[in-house]
Amino acid sequence: MKLFTNKIGYLTIALALTVSSCSKDFLSAVPELDLSDATVFNSPARVLSQVNGLYGSAKSGSLFGGRYLIYNDIRAEEFVNRTTNSVTGYSTYQGNQDPSDTYLAGFWIQGYLTINRANLFLEGLTANPNAVSSTLAANYRGEAKFIRALTYFSLVQFFAKPYILDKGASAGLPLRLKGETSSAGNNLARSTVAQVYDQILKDLNEAETELPDSYASALLNTTRAHKNSAIALKTRVLLAKGDYAGVITEANKIVSATAPFRSNTRVAHTLQSDVSAVFKAPYTTTESIFSFPMEATNPPGTQNQLGYYFNAGNVEYYLNTGSTGIYSNPQFAATDDRKTKLTVATTAIAKFPSSTKFSGVSPYIDFVPNIRYAEVLLNLAEAEAEGGNINRAIDILNAVHKRSDPSYVFTGLDSKANVVKAILTERRIEFLAEGFRANDVLRRGESLNSFGAGAVIPPSDPRYIYGIPLVETQTNPGIGN
Repeated sequence: MKLFTNKIGYLTIALALTVSSCSKDFLSAVPELDLSDATVFNSPARVLSQVNGLYGSAKSGSLFGGRYLIYNDIRAEEFVNRTTNSVTGYSTYQGNQDPSDTYLAGFWIQGYLTINRANLFLEGLTANPNAVSSTLAANYRGEAKFIRALTYFSLVQFFAKPYILDKGASAGLPLRLKGETSSAGNNLARSTVAQVYDQILKDLNEAETELPDSYASALLNTTRAHKNSAIALKTRVLLAKGDYAGVITEANKIVSATAPFRSNTRVAHTLQSDVSAVFKAPYTTTESIFSFPMEATNPPGTQNQLGYYFNAGNVEYYLNTGSTGIYSNPQFAATDDRKTKLTVATTAIAKFPSSTKFSGVSPYIDFVPNIRYAEVLLNLAEAEAEGGNINRAIDILNAVHKRSDPSYVFTGLDSKANVVKAILTERRIEFLAEGFRANDVLRRGESLNSFGAGAVIPPSDPRYIYGIPLVETQTNPGIGN
């Protein structure tokens, strides 16, 4: 498909940030829109502007700045639509999205545009070995590979069958690893899901070695990838593969063996005593491993914003208080901070409970969390329960839950099945409105309970995954079915 440009410069968003800066200048700088191929690598500042451009592309409201998270949540049972607005994911909510859906096409296009930008940048960095120091070059390569891996992983979750169903043997995605500036590479078949996962993990393993231990400020440690970011993302990918031993190995790099569970290397990641602090300015706690920053000059864009969908901005979707929703689950008690501080019973718009994790309204500049330390801990807990030390799994589960509800006592954790169930329930509570729900169901090969469709959708149902967008099948004759 036509994702290319005829000048590398069009792929940059020049955000005036230096590696040592702790300011927010990079969030509001004016883009450089038209640099020639000969000049985009002619100064360290311009090289850095391309790196920042990769993050800018990934944080688009069509991708990780909004719709990726939103669609994962509204596909399942946690939210109820209020408006029947076709622009805000109503077809996805109802489970009747199809390949002609322009918003899913937008997600696909923005994803591959981001991947292509990463590919072009990596090739340009190789072709210009003296553009920056070898240390910075490694840093930037690691960031580009991290962004490429994150994007491919998110696309393969949406548009291909879960790895666990057939160990990745089914059709995955066109695996584009070369920068494209013409239509010559349009004809490309889908690689298998396993091949896509292999590339994702290759990128992340290489990124881990190339990325720095940390940056000079909490802002940069939150908004730019470092070694712990790559490790944390690997735990997510390996969990989706069902590689529990791999999850344990990676998580142990940044999680202490016993409570209090924290990272003792590089960035000192740990749970915050008050979970609500993670979602408040400046959004840079040590629980925030990787987030996409927003600013008034470049917010997620119209009807892409998390606050618009889930909070007082418009409340497109309110919380399901019925028996299938997590809001009424006994594990999510009335005394839980995640309920008392991160939801509201009614708003002026909707007389039903709503999430307030993203509490800002226009211009919606809440940072968008992508990886939190709580996720790493629950990834590890699930892996330990499934194939490791079940007592450690319970200890980690308690650590996450009791930071928000200290008086809660788990019961019935007398079997592997019950422990796993409690951990999966905890994920529904902890990551409500953060874009995990549908993927957590699909990665385990379970049926999707779609409130909007009014149906339980099994893996054999065509609605279980998204079809390849029409915009791709029309321009890529090799895509197949």
